[in-house]
Amino acid sequence: MEERVKRIMAEILGIKQESINSKTTPDTVKEWDSLKHMQLILALEEEFSVEIPDEFIDKMLNVDMIFSVLRNLVE
Repeated sequence: MEERVKRIMAEILGIKQESINSKTTPDTVKEWDSLKHMQLILALEEEFSVEIPDEFIDKMLNVDMIFSVLRNLVE
């Protein structure tokens, strides 16, 4: 799952997959604005065939939280 998430993040944000880690946030990636965030959420929903509840979307602002939310939805 982690590699799939990182691949999608790299594609959407236009950054290298190898640069994505637990410290990757909108504060550390200038390309990660609100529009890119929504594109990221939609791409993750499509990739994992889930619907991410609205209350989690605003919290998915770092890699660890993205993994946590997706693990709960996919399991």
